[in-house]
Amino acid sequence: MIARLAGVLVETTADSAVIDVNGVGYLVLASTKTLDAIGPIGGSVILLTELQVREDSMTLFAFGSAGERESFRHLTSVQGVGGRLALAILSILGPDDLARAVSTGDKAMISRASGVGPKLAQRIAMELQGKLGMPGLASAAGTPVPRGGTAHDALSALANLGFKPAEASAAVAAAQEELGPDATLDALVRLALRKAAK
Repeated sequence: MIARLAGVLVETTADSAVIDVNGVGYLVLASTKTLDAIGPIGGSVILLTELQVREDSMTLFAFGSAGERESFRHLTSVQGVGGRLALAILSILGPDDLARAVSTGDKAMISRASGVGPKLAQRIAMELQGKLGMPGLASAAGTPVPRGGTAHDALSALANLGFKPAEASAAVAAAQEELGPDATLDALVRLALRKAAK
């Protein structure tokens, strides 16, 4: 399983990039959001990846963030949504926008992506309900965890450890409230883990 690539950007197209890793060029498919943020040709890049193996092909998908990869995994769990269609959705909606559209049942927003009709948009909204977490990451106590910064990184760390989005955001919000806005990432993650384990 290839989980991450770190190398030099060799070329990009509308939906793909080639990353040179120690002389081996990896072709990755990515959302337009990731490709827009990837940087110039010849620059160093680090991308998270997901390898899909089919009977007749192996495709490597790349992501600029753990949140985007997580959204991709959820989307491809929905019947009728393959890797390329999931990228088309993520090209229109970032992870927060997708979570918001799913949580509010906004089928019109989901169907803005090329290739997503009203029926598929409804299926995505229904099947992913409660799986993507809430954008803005409000805790059970109603304290929003700020987007970006250490709180966001701590939330990502807990999500990577297998905590559900709601659990993770509640624990990080409680930890941040206790430690204050200047808490280090390390301290925030440690306290959030203790709170999540209770």
